[in-house]
Amino acid sequence: MTKIFYFSGTGNSLWSAKKIAQIIGEGHLRETCELISIGVEAQKSEIIIEADAVVFVFPSYAYGLPLVVRRFAKDAVFKTPYMAAFVTYGSSPGGTLGALRRILEKKGIDKLFFGRIPAAENYLAMFGPPKAETVQQRVLMQKKATKEAARCVIEKRENKVCTFRPLSALVSWLFSIGVKILYKKYRVGDNCNGCGVCEKLCPVCAIAMKDGKPLFTSKCEHCQGCVDQCPLRAIKFARVKFGSPGYRHPEIAIGELTR
Repeated sequence: MTKIFYFSGTGNSLWSAKKIAQIIGEGHLRETCELISIGVEAQKSEIIIEADAVVFVFPSYAYGLPLVVRRFAKDAVFKTPYMAAFVTYGSSPGGTLGALRRILEKKGIDKLFFGRIPAAENYLAMFGPPKAETVQQRVLMQKKATKEAARCVIEKRENKVCTFRPLSALVSWLFSIGVKILYKKYRVGDNCNGCGVCEKLCPVCAIAMKDGKPLFTSKCEHCQGCVDQCPLRAIKFARVKFGSPGYRHPEIAIGELTR
C-alpha cells in the first residue's frame, strides 16, 4: 500500500498526486494507492500513518512549506520504510524540500526521495492570471516531471536536498507571519449568492458560511482556492478583483477539490 498525501488549492498538486497514483497502480507490481488530503487529515487529534511507502505532493508557498504541510509532517507518526516528497512550483521551489527534509530526518526516516514538479504559476494576487499558452506549456512540463516522479517512487530511489537555504527560510518565515493576518483582507461582493462552494473546497476548513456569506477564519493557509474557484467571481484579494479570471488546473474538475 502506497499512501499519497496531497495539499492543493487550485488543482496542480492534486493532478500530480492522482497521476502518480495511477502510474503506480498500473505498474507491473499493481500496487494499491490511496489519495489523502493533508488538510483533512491534519484535522485529526492523532495522526498515525502505516504504509509500505508514503508520498507527499504539495506546492511551494513563498519558497517554503505551506503551514499545514509543516504541521502535518511534524505531528504525524510515520510507520513506513520509505518516503518521497514532491513540490509543485511556478517560479522556484526555493528551500521547500530542504525544510521538509529536516523535519522527516528528525523522525528517524532515512530512506527519502525529494523531487520538483514545475506547474503553472497560480498566485494570482502577485502575478495575475497566467496566459493560456503559458498554462499549456507548464502543463506539459508538469506531465513529464510527474511521470518521472512516479518512476522514482516505484524504484524507491533515494537522494538528499540542501537544507541550508537562509534566504528562502527568511522569505518563508515572513510569509508565515503574513498568513496570520492576510485572511482579514478577503472581500466578498454583493453578487455572492451564498452557494457555499468556497466553504466546501477550502482544503483546511477555514471558511464558514454565516448569514449566507463566507466568513474567513484564522485557519486560512492563503491557498487562494476560494478566490480562484468562486463560480460568480465574487471574492477578491489584492490584484484579484471582483470578476477577475481565476485559475484551476485544466484537467481537474472543481468537484475534485471539494471536501
